[in-house]
Amino acid sequence: MNVSEPAVIELRLREIAQLFNSLDPSPFLERDLDADAEEFIASWAVEIPMHRELLLVIHLATPPVAGRDVEEAVQAYFRHRAEHKQREFKQLLRRGRISLLVGVLFLIACLSAAGLLPRVVPAGVADVIKESLTIIGWVALWRPLEIYLYDWWPVRAERRNLQRLARMQVKVIVP
Repeated sequence: MNVSEPAVIELRLREIAQLFNSLDPSPFLERDLDADAEEFIASWAVEIPMHRELLLVIHLATPPVAGRDVEEAVQAYFRHRAEHKQREFKQLLRRGRISLLVGVLFLIACLSAAGLLPRVVPAGVADVIKESLTIIGWVALWRPLEIYLYDWWPVRAERRNLQRLARMQVKVIVP
């Protein structure tokens, strides 16, 4: 198999309508994909190395309605999902920045309070409260660190996969 050739994802349907959400009243080119079809296509795409382009081959039992560009509809759907995932990614990083700011300010307040304790509270009690405030202050940074170290990776990977799916060629085969 040539690496420059697109990786093939095959789908067998009775009719092209099965590919799209039957409850979506949007025009054909703006319709959502059926959730099961989207999951099937996206899960196969994840298994294929990112450097490979994709080709969706749809085997139909009945001919599609003339004038419907399935490739354009599928690409538009995944393009829309990729844009949505990009917005989600930006919101996550924004939430990370806000959480980091709040966490750092809270840590400063905790460390400042811990520094003032020996003047106000007896030594034995001050030590316990000081350690508690220090731990609580550092724990406040847990969420921003989780966002910046771990949470953004899967969102970015999903966005990249959706962008690749938005470029995917679609071929409809009718016997």
